[in-house]
Amino acid sequence: MSQVRRQLVAGVAATATALAGLGLAAPSSASATSRSERSPASERVGRYETKTPTSRGYGGAVTSVDPEASRIGLRVLRRGGNAVDAAVATAAALGVTEPYSAGIGGGGYFVYYNARTGKVRTLDGRETAPRGMPRDAFVDPGTDQPYSFSDLVSSGVSVGTPGTLATWHSALRLWGKSRLRKALAPATRLARRGFIVDSTFAEQTEDNRERFDQFPATRRLFLRDGQAPKVGSVFRNRDLAATYDRIARRGPAAFYRGRLARQISRTVQNPPKSSNATLPAPAGYLTPRDLARYQVLRQRPTRVSFRGYDVYGMAPSSSGGSTVGEALNILERFPVGSMGDGDALHHYLEASALAFADRGAYLGDPAYVDVPLRGLLADGFAAERACRIDPDHAASKPVPAGDARSHDGRCDEASRTAEPQEDTENISTTNLTVADRWGNVVDYTLTIEQTGGSAMTVPGRGFLLNNELTDFSTEWKAEDPNRLQGGKRPRSSMSPTIVLRNGKPFLALGSPGGSTIITTVLQMLFNRIDRGMDLQQAIAAPRAAQRNTAKVTAEPEFISAYGPLLEGYGHSFQSAGDAFTSKSQIGAATAIEFGPRGQLTAVSEPVRRGGGSALVVRRSR
Repeated sequence: MSQVRRQLVAGVAATATALAGLGLAAPSSASATSRSERSPASERVGRYETKTPTSRGYGGAVTSVDPEASRIGLRVLRRGGNAVDAAVATAAALGVTEPYSAGIGGGGYFVYYNARTGKVRTLDGRETAPRGMPRDAFVDPGTDQPYSFSDLVSSGVSVGTPGTLATWHSALRLWGKSRLRKALAPATRLARRGFIVDSTFAEQTEDNRERFDQFPATRRLFLRDGQAPKVGSVFRNRDLAATYDRIARRGPAAFYRGRLARQISRTVQNPPKSSNATLPAPAGYLTPRDLARYQVLRQRPTRVSFRGYDVYGMAPSSSGGSTVGEALNILERFPVGSMGDGDALHHYLEASALAFADRGAYLGDPAYVDVPLRGLLADGFAAERACRIDPDHAASKPVPAGDARSHDGRCDEASRTAEPQEDTENISTTNLTVADRWGNVVDYTLTIEQTGGSAMTVPGRGFLLNNELTDFSTEWKAEDPNRLQGGKRPRSSMSPTIVLRNGKPFLALGSPGGSTIITTVLQMLFNRIDRGMDLQQAIAAPRAAQRNTAKVTAEPEFISAYGPLLEGYGHSFQSAGDAFTSKSQIGAATAIEFGPRGQLTAVSEPVRRGGGSALVVRRSR
C-alpha cells in the first residue's frame, strides 16, 4: 500500500468513525409551528434525526440517505416484513423527506435477489415520453432554435410519465408480503407529523428558491413566506399525506386514472406559473391516456463475472448495468490489485472512458433501438477494448467506440469515429439498500432527475413532477440511440447493483449522481475488490469520474491526493460541482455487505449529502 493511499484510508476511517458517533439527539413533539421557524424541544418528540453511517449486525438491514426513512424500513423488517416491503416503505418515506430527489412524480429501477430461488430480477420503472410528443419538442417554435437546458429543466416539456408508484405496486405484488396500503402507512404518518429540517434540505430549498418561486403551488409548499425552511424547524406535507391516503384507499388507479391523472396532465400541458414568472416553462405533452397506459417492465438483469464474483445490474433502458459491467470486464484483463495507486487508478479511469464511449454509441431504450447488449458484455469485446489502454499514458479524449456487433478479441485498430461525450454534473436522485432475515436483498434507485425536478408541484397534491426527459439528447439525430421519440424511455445512468459470490449475496450497492452514478458504483467495486478496502473505506474514499471527456471530473480530495500522481500519465482534472448547488461532491451511496454467519455491514455516506443512516435489526446474534 502506497504512503498516499495509507494516509488517505486512515483519514477516511477516522472520519467515518467520528461521524458514526455523531447525530443530533432526537427529543420531541406535538404542537404545530411554522415550517420556517425553529422548533422547540416539545416539537421534536417522536422524530428521529440521528445519522448512523455504518452499522453491523444480524437479522436484516436498511440504509438510505435519511434517518427517518431508514428507521421506517427497519420497523417493517422488525415486524415481519421482507426486504421488498421495507424497500417500498423506505422509498415512500424518502418521498416525504427527500422530495427534491425522489417521489411519486418520478421513476427508477428496482433490483431484487430472491433467496428462495437464488435469482436476481429487476423492474424498469423509468419514466416515458408522452406518446404524442413530437421529435422537435425541444425546439422553441418562436425562434426555431433548441431551448436552452436551463429552460427545459423547469418546464412541462421535460416531464415524463411517472413510474415510481407503479414500481412499488409491482414489486409488492410480485415479491412482497404486504399490500401497498400497509407499505404507505408509515410515510403517510411521517408526512402528517413532519420531520426535522437538516442542513441539506434547507440548502437544497435555498438553491432552488428562484425556480420554486416561479410556480405558486411549489412556493406555497416549500417556501413559507418566500423563505427556505430553517435548519431545526419542522416541515410537514399534509397534501402528500392526503395523496398517499387516497392511493392507499383506491390503489394505483387513484394516481394513473381519474381526477389526479387529469390534474397531473393539466399541470404539464399548462404549467401554472406565477404572474411575475421570468422562466418560459414551455408546455409539455403528457395526457391522462399516457398515465393510464404506463407499464413497469419486468426484465432480466445484466450479469458479468468479475474476479470470481457475479455482478448483476440494470439492463437498458438503463445504461448502468452494461457500462459498469463492460468497465469491470476491461479491468479484469489487468492485475490491478498488485499495482500501485497511480497504475491502478490510471487503469480505472481509462476503462471507464472506454465503456462510456460504447455507452454513447449504443445505449437507448431497446423497444426503439437495437442495443447489442450481449456484445457489450462479452469477454472478447472487453479484451479488444482493453488493448486501447496504454499502461503509461492516458488516451486523448474522447476515445472512439468499439464495434460491439463484430469482435474477435484481438487488438485491431479502432474503426469508429470518436464523438464528443456528455459531462452531466451531479444530478440528484436517491438510493436505498435493504436485506431481510430470510436473505432477500433489494437495491433500488429512484429519482425525479435534477434537484427539485421540474420545480412544478401538482397543486394541492404535495409532490414535484420529474424533468427526466432532459436525459434525452437535446438535438435530434437519426443515428443517436438516445434521440427523443414518443413513448420512449430516456437513457438512464442509474445503476442499482447486487453482487453474488458462489450464488449467495456478497454486496448490494447504488448511488445517485447523474452519469456519475456509473463511475461511483464502478469505483466502489474497484475499491472493495481490487484495492482491498473494506466497505466503509470504499464508500468514503474520494471519487473521480472519467466519462470519456477531456478532463476527469473529481472531488477536490481526490485531486489533492492523486492529481499530481495521475498528471504524470496525462490525466487532467476539473473539480466536481452540482448544477444547482455549490457542493463539490460525487454521489451519495448506500451499500450492504454480507459476511460470515449472517453478519451484515450496512453503510451509508459519512459526509456526502449530509451523511446517511444505516441500521440493522439486531446488533448481536
